[in-house]
Amino acid sequence: MSGAGRLAATTAALAHQRAWFADLRERAAAGEAVALVNADAPQEVLRAMDVPYVVNQWWASIVTAKQLAQESLAVVAGLGHPDDSRQYDVLALGSRGVADQDALWGGLPKPGIVIAELSGDATGKAFEAWTDEPGTAFFPYERTAAVPAPERWWDLVAHDWERVFGADRIALMAEENRQLIAFLEERTGRTFDLDRLREVMDLVNEQEEWNMRTRDLIAQARPTPVRVSDTIPAVMVPQWHRGSPWGRDAARALHDEVEALVAAGTAVVPDERVRLMWVGRGLWGDTALYRRFEEEFGAVFVWSMYLAIAADGYVRYGDDPVEALAARFVGVTDLLYSPLLAPQWYVREARTHGVDGVVHLVADDVAGARFITLALQEQGIPVLEVRASNADPRALERADLDGSIARFVQELAGQRGGG
Repeated sequence: MSGAGRLAATTAALAHQRAWFADLRERAAAGEAVALVNADAPQEVLRAMDVPYVVNQWWASIVTAKQLAQESLAVVAGLGHPDDSRQYDVLALGSRGVADQDALWGGLPKPGIVIAELSGDATGKAFEAWTDEPGTAFFPYERTAAVPAPERWWDLVAHDWERVFGADRIALMAEENRQLIAFLEERTGRTFDLDRLREVMDLVNEQEEWNMRTRDLIAQARPTPVRVSDTIPAVMVPQWHRGSPWGRDAARALHDEVEALVAAGTAVVPDERVRLMWVGRGLWGDTALYRRFEEEFGAVFVWSMYLAIAADGYVRYGDDPVEALAARFVGVTDLLYSPLLAPQWYVREARTHGVDGVVHLVADDVAGARFITLALQEQGIPVLEVRASNADPRALERADLDGSIARFVQELAGQRGGG
């Protein structure tokens, strides 16, 4: 059965996000301190304390989708900072100076608090730049090194965190979580409640359990019933609301919708000839790219990291929610990028989803990307590696994404006898 259209879960998530952001702007206008938090720092503490926050990567996706990335980068350059490095990190900073704030849902309120992990010297500088504004404080988390990786970490990480990440790393981040709590109490006047954080953590686990079921449904379906351009927002908007009943319920609604599509035999491309995997950050400024190869080549993107890492990377069961939260975030970037942990996971995902090839978008701040490409190729999985930033239109134009992917898909289709 053909005719896969936009998911109802996607439409509902996007509508919720607009309403939520309007409320956040009202809270900021009323004098509440808003936090800008990087995706690799624990938002759950903020949720437990009811501190309004915006995730830096989500806002970068809005800036890019509204075709304002280049103007935002120009603002960054005008402030005296580099505009050709860590573009994804600095789009939010530059966006507050673009002319068309109406396009950006009214604009990002000035954050009073900025939180990020120091994944490199440049990252620290990018987030310190916010403190040039009076009244904005930066809370940095240390970046610790990965330990030797066990095989099949995805089977261990929910319970046996220390085996995956190491006890010392988790203990350090748990202490930093406590420091963040004290920092937020001082800055906001709010009081932290351990039981409230425990509730948040339980809701997150429920949400990710639904994401795991959804990921597994899609992995087993032939042909694929959904596009990644639909599943990415349907997953990631609720991810930015992790620990809320709405986030949990949205993940369940996505699962139920996908389950119904699979049962009905719905197909994005009924004559599916090439199954593709997108490795790397989302192409927010041109999500239509994920659809442009369907009609001519029978090619469909069946996988992105967003649903998969939600399924495998976030569930943590434990009695101490502060420690469990540390175990969630201490290695979340390792799972996606570390040469010790990431390659085996991408290979597993490629196999379970039955992909014919991988498009790998490599940014300049992803040091372990080459190991991922090599691991896939060693298993006989063709990889098209594209070196560009998803947040910099100039770099994407130079990379000729459409032409490169079209040639790659043609080769794959030819190998399968499809062209």
